[in-house]
Amino acid sequence: MNNKSSSRYNFRSAFAATAILTMICMGDAYAGEKKSDLCLWYANPAQNWEKEALPIGNGHLGGMVFGGIFEERIQFNQDSLWTGDANPSGSYKKMGGYQAFGDISIKIHGAASTAVDYRRELDIDQAVHTITYTLDGVKYKREYFSSNPHNVMAFRLTADAPGSYTGSIRLTDMHKAAIGLTKNRMTATGKLSNGLQYESQLLVLNQGGTLKSSGTELVFNKADSLIIFLAAGTDYLEDFQKNWRRENPHMRVTKRLDVASTKSWDELKSAHIRDHQSLFRRLELDVGESDADFRQLPTDRRLEKHKGGSQDPELEVLLFQYGRYLLIGCSRPGSLAANLQGLWNNKNAAPWKSDYHSNINVQMNYWASEPANLPECHQPFLNMISAMREPSRIATSADQRFKNVRGWTTRTSHNIYGGHGWKWNIPGSAWYAQHMWEHYAFGGDEQYLRRQAYPVLKEICQFWEDSLKKRTDGTLVVPQGWSPEHGPVEDGVSYDQEIVYDLFTNYIEAEDILGIDKNYRNKISEMRKMLLKPKIGKWGQLQEWESDRDDPKDQHRHVSHLFALHPGRQITPATTPDLAQAAKVSLTARGDGGTGWSKAWKISFWARLHDGNHAYKMLSELLKLNIMPNFYDTHPPFQIDGNFGATAGVCEMLIQSHTDGIDLLPALPDVWKTGSIKGLRARGGFEVDINWTDGKLSGAAIRSDKGNLCRLHTGTPVTVTSGDHEIKVDQIEKGVITFSTKSNQEYMIVSKHS
Repeated sequence: MNNKSSSRYNFRSAFAATAILTMICMGDAYAGEKKSDLCLWYANPAQNWEKEALPIGNGHLGGMVFGGIFEERIQFNQDSLWTGDANPSGSYKKMGGYQAFGDISIKIHGAASTAVDYRRELDIDQAVHTITYTLDGVKYKREYFSSNPHNVMAFRLTADAPGSYTGSIRLTDMHKAAIGLTKNRMTATGKLSNGLQYESQLLVLNQGGTLKSSGTELVFNKADSLIIFLAAGTDYLEDFQKNWRRENPHMRVTKRLDVASTKSWDELKSAHIRDHQSLFRRLELDVGESDADFRQLPTDRRLEKHKGGSQDPELEVLLFQYGRYLLIGCSRPGSLAANLQGLWNNKNAAPWKSDYHSNINVQMNYWASEPANLPECHQPFLNMISAMREPSRIATSADQRFKNVRGWTTRTSHNIYGGHGWKWNIPGSAWYAQHMWEHYAFGGDEQYLRRQAYPVLKEICQFWEDSLKKRTDGTLVVPQGWSPEHGPVEDGVSYDQEIVYDLFTNYIEAEDILGIDKNYRNKISEMRKMLLKPKIGKWGQLQEWESDRDDPKDQHRHVSHLFALHPGRQITPATTPDLAQAAKVSLTARGDGGTGWSKAWKISFWARLHDGNHAYKMLSELLKLNIMPNFYDTHPPFQIDGNFGATAGVCEMLIQSHTDGIDLLPALPDVWKTGSIKGLRARGGFEVDINWTDGKLSGAAIRSDKGNLCRLHTGTPVTVTSGDHEIKVDQIEKGVITFSTKSNQEYMIVSKHS
């Protein structure tokens, strides 16, 4: 065997060996083998919704499972159950908020003895929640999941002795709708104060024993097993032109349960797992093996060990993959965008109304969607941006400040109807437009760029063409801006300037691809040159405001003036080293504290500065200080953006592609000495696997989707092969090469020092 073939074989074998090591011994009849290190498990039922209950979701329908022995509680949500309307007034009260839907209560009669061998487990690789225990010698098992293919939640209760289930089931509606019972079905039908019609239905199938209605409950007696289905919906439609409404949800909800009830449990479960794993299993991460003693601990105990200073690399991988699990669970094609709590909410007056916050939070929800190989999960946010264009134009033009301005922007908070709440976030729509561009930058779908992204990019450029203030020297500044969520309202705030610069850059690149309006492209290019640029202040910091008055003791959780470092691309260590150093000075002064999402953002900041050890420090501190026993991130209270931001931050540590190519392992921390990742995505239409040993790249595999030129930053000499052929590369500079690719072809990168 020649050296090239041997290197390629060893690289692929390393991935295969890693995969084998992560497989659990016992098989599964429904899909690929379970992965033992991708489970959250606990030795007791949950008592607290926010900190202990475990989430399941299919994009539309989510549940929080408690796992009680004699009384099970499953609190559920549906993504479109919102109060409020499309008001343009900016009234936070009229904006409304995301609502809790209801609860399922399952009471199980049993002896007063204590259950043994209790285990409550969420397998995020299969998206199945399992509860097992033994009571009076009988082994009980429950399995729960929320199915995207069938858009129902499904629960099965079994035991190894016949007739073991006697008890009752109750459905509760959070808006006090009356519950109707017909045979084995419960129905709650209601209407919110804004006229939104909603309905939930619960269907129970028993094997053995009896099932009958009694008052407001379904009562089962000596059943061998139970299967319970839940479906819910509203008459909401994400379409302003149709007044956000469609037909009453009754027929749709009924049909979902009718269809599900004709399927066997194995059919439903296998379809669910296949669907989930078609997304989840695209990406695998290995950063080392944890101590065997840690593996035996329940997740909450394991987290306590980490808080005490113990290193647990598999726990870090679990947090990374949990972010992907949550995004799959709360944002799927056809669903609404993930809100401040994703999909899961147990209050009708949730913190911050569980709304959409445009000054970082909803954007952070989607930072991981492209690099972590979940582009379909990005689509609900992109569709929301498209849907809110018209009501946002109305809201924008209704404000005297923007009376003669084209395009639109958004306030800091808004709802699913395009209704606006608290405080204008003037560059908010430009930040939203970044996501429209990023979806193209990673995937390269020109039809999407032309039809969906480009119109948004252009109209928001027009908003700024009409809004920017021109000074006598020609400098363009954003008037009366704000650096969230502190500081004065004034001209030339760095946060505003950097986001407008990013918008103009993305528009110019989009226009260069499409060639629709060259004259306007050139106009925006000239405007970009005249924008007030980031400045370095008197203590070496990146200035947050135009005047040099930053306080080196300011440790506010928002570090908004570093947008140009991340998620923007105006500041990089390679292209603007002085500004990158100034950003580092600011970031160091701001400190490592802050809320969950703030720490998560700082992971990406430090990764973009190529400081993997500091990025890892922020990831570790997030786990120690802001991750609750059920792995939810806390602001406090629970806010899901910290989960998503952590996943995005790990991606930035291992791959970056926001500048002029693909940078492999740009911020690898010392503690992740040897490892691998498979399935990352890079801008330009590439999918990348990376293998490293002793802190250095040993190999990579790059799959080209579009056949674009690949520019690769490796930091070490490499060879490139495809099939049995060595590929000609051009050495641009030390550690940087380019090579041509063909669509749907794989290229093996092997370090010459490996």
